Amino acid sequence: MLSFQTPAARDVLDAAARLHNVAVDTPLVRSDLLDALTGARVVVKLESLQHTGAFKFRGAYNCLSRLDRALCPDGVVAYSTGNHGQAIATVGRMLGLATTVVMPSNAPENKVEKARLAGARIVRYDRERQSREEVAAELAREGRYTVVPPGDHHHVIAGQGTVALESLERLGAAEVDAIVVPCGGGGLAAGTCLAVEAAGSHAEVWAAEPASFDDTRRSLASGARETNPAGRVSICDALLAPVPAELPFSINRSRLAGALVADDEAVRRAMAFCFETFRVVVEPGGATALAAMMADPAASALRGKRVLVVASGGNVDAELFAQALASQAA
Repeated sequence: MLSFQTPAARDVLDAAARLHNVAVDTPLVRSDLLDALTGARVVVKLESLQHTGAFKFRGAYNCLSRLDRALCPDGVVAYSTGNHGQAIATVGRMLGLATTVVMPSNAPENKVEKARLAGARIVRYDRERQSREEVAAELAREGRYTVVPPGDHHHVIAGQGTVALESLERLGAAEVDAIVVPCGGGGLAAGTCLAVEAAGSHAEVWAAEPASFDDTRRSLASGARETNPAGRVSICDALLAPVPAELPFSINRSRLAGALVADDEAVRRAMAFCFETFRVVVEPGGATALAAMMADPAASALRGKRVLVVASGGNVDAELFAQALASQAA
């Protein structure tokens, strides 16, 4: 069953204690050139260097390590475009839990294979014609499983919030004016909003989305969860949720300062920038917050401010990464 218990700031603090010496305390980096390009004082959180190559490890561990094994003797079922599934598979192996991951038929094969190598049973679905939630629910009915979604679970959201909490503790809660995070279903954004409260910070929280999958931006404007039209495409595979997840949006609706967007070309530029400047690999979805800071005119609201930008993942296909670098060198 899905958990719609609303998480609170204290849950992020509890998650941080549970993840201590388990999750990687990922680096914070900055560059004078980036400050000049954005008109802000920017620090980038390299969560691409987390276990499994993405922030999703935090939520997966915080959730799975708390499960009552008596309620899921057959293991857990997750649905994911890639990073959540890989994290669930890896944490499941760490904790001795069987895992099944529902992934789209067009998910990047490198992410599918990593989840499989971590021990997960992979079930594919057609994201244009099937609901991943329904596929997962049907699988769960086959046995005694617990479904662990990428957004609609309070322990997952709290775990994701430790990305920002960790950063605010290191930088100083009063030294950050705004935080920009990539946004698909909205779990990282929601966790970040709670982390700001937990740290006693005044920082605004901004979501960043692919321009063609701006469901959170449209949802903030309408006040209701908006769906992305079928047939849209983007290289940001990690952020292609069809609609904001229900539980994260219940938090983000009133707490987000706004949403920025970046098109695929801007994302490629941000990926190349991270490699050339910081010598790190960031996947398209993971680079979206930086891309939006550098390209979205709406980011002018952050000029002159001290901004934390989360580079949320680094699990990119080698060919796609090479193409991103080549497109900027041309």
